Amino acid sequence: MSERGKRTDEPRHRVRIPGFTREDTEVGLGDAVARMTTAVGIRPCGGCGRRAESLNRWLVIGGVRTPR
Repeated sequence: MSERGKRTDEPRHRVRIPGFTREDTEVGLGDAVARMTTAVGIRPCGGCGRRAESLNRWLVIGGVRTPR
């Protein structure tokens, strides 16, 4: 399998948005979407959980800055 096709536990992308989360926490994109949709009254289904897991593997928001 090529390097691109390998799955890892680490998210592919990390984004720091000041004020979005506390400095010591991280939120996956899927969790953020789930919170927003629940807040506006959309009830989650089985597909929502799979989508959230996939988005969490793709992008993480917040957390401490990691050195390159």
